[in-house]
Amino acid sequence: MAESAFPDCDGTMKLEEFKNKTSFSKQEILAHAYGNLVEDAPKDFCRLPAPPMLMLDRVTSVTHAGARGSITAERDVRLDDWFFGCHFIGDPVQPGCLGVDAVWQLIGFYLALRGPAHSGRALGCKEVEFRGQIRPHSKLVRYEVEIRRYTELVEQGAVIAIGTGKVFVDDEHIYTINDAKVGGFRGIAYPDYPHPSVNAVGGIMER
Repeated sequence: MAESAFPDCDGTMKLEEFKNKTSFSKQEILAHAYGNLVEDAPKDFCRLPAPPMLMLDRVTSVTHAGARGSITAERDVRLDDWFFGCHFIGDPVQPGCLGVDAVWQLIGFYLALRGPAHSGRALGCKEVEFRGQIRPHSKLVRYEVEIRRYTELVEQGAVIAIGTGKVFVDDEHIYTINDAKVGGFRGIAYPDYPHPSVNAVGGIMER
């Protein structure tokens, strides 16, 4: 790891070190989102979204063995989180879709660790069950994802992972997202936003 002017802070790292890590601090998560954590990252390296869409504060555990693995993360609930001010007026609650997105984000990060993957995209999930809620005075959200299949599609330049995610708030299990699927794809990045270019318009990725 590169030396830092702030010796108590985490710095950048090489790709091999990144792939071998089993936990990540908040600073490292943010650095990954902004593209300045891994010094020798491949082109179009799969990133986490930046705030306010980033739904993770730290990754606490990563394991993998063959096509299977697991990844867990946490997020501190903040009284002034952006969504409490609008969802809903007089009845603030974290949107359930953000819990689903957090699981997709975590699987995408897993792809970056295993692949390393190119641009990440959520590809869907099966059943989603909500049994509880996250309120402004909740304290800690925990995400646990069991990866049941990791696949490298070499000819297509893609990697895909499928896993079931569980969301806990203050140790109570409130959401389950079955078979959440995320892929990493080569050649779809749009780094020159907002200028018009080959990847500036969306639609079906493969025709």
